[in-house]
Amino acid sequence: MHHSQNPLYGKGKYIFGLILLLFISAIGTVFSKTDSDEFAIARREILLRRIGHELLLQSGDKTSRVLPVKKIAENEYQIRFENEFTFQTDSLVNITQRLLAQDPLADDYVVNVVNCGNSSVAYGYAISKNKKDDIVPCKGRKQPKACYMINIKFKPLGIYTAKNKYFLVGGLSFLAFVGFVFFRSAKSKVALPNNSTSLFTLGSVVFDAKNRKLIINEKTLDLTGTETRLLLIFASSPNETIERSRLQKEIWEDEGVIVGRSLDMFISKLRKKLEHDPNVQIIVIRGKGYKLNITS
Repeated sequence: MHHSQNPLYGKGKYIFGLILLLFISAIGTVFSKTDSDEFAIARREILLRRIGHELLLQSGDKTSRVLPVKKIAENEYQIRFENEFTFQTDSLVNITQRLLAQDPLADDYVVNVVNCGNSSVAYGYAISKNKKDDIVPCKGRKQPKACYMINIKFKPLGIYTAKNKYFLVGGLSFLAFVGFVFFRSAKSKVALPNNSTSLFTLGSVVFDAKNRKLIINEKTLDLTGTETRLLLIFASSPNETIERSRLQKEIWEDEGVIVGRSLDMFISKLRKKLEHDPNVQIIVIRGKGYKLNITS
């Protein structure tokens, strides 16, 4: 029997479309929060530089530089300085509390001042959202002039929020899966290359499209299917502007779905995975699209 003769088929298409729309809306809601968190984290790095700046001013140093803030772990950052300096423990505590109060994700954190030479801890303290849990020893002591680095480790985002996200996405994923079982689309996604064209060298980065992997300085990072298809378009035309409309069409619209925010989210994820090589960057071409910029 042809589909046109089956009245359930027409209804099924609408049911499937509704399920898919709900699923995409939920994903957009979840990742809108993720995008907000990413913005807050980027703003955090500026606050960390401000901590270094004010600490130098407190020590009487108005000329030396605060070096670029370095992310040394998933939730830990390091503030580095050009020259040696001295500091009052009270001043450091007050500066960090005042500035990090502007960070909505920095409720709990641990600060360690380490010596540059041997990474031994010269001074440390812990700040908690619940003030009675603060641990701030040795107030009022002046530390000798030396080369210091300041490591600030933040408590990871709450498990409750993450569970809510997983529950929402998981429940709607199940509904979408049921829809796919009964009403599978015959269209295939953007095809991955065959074995002869599956490896791309992008600066010091090796992109293995067939196996969905990035190899950077002997470190291997896994890619999702969408990230792979997106990077494949860029890798096929390095240093060329790829229009946003083309990316949306080839990745999503050919599947009958138009998703604007998802493109920005996947671009952001690819940028993070490529940040290990500063010579390979996905840059925004304002008003046009994006470019995989590779410099020697």
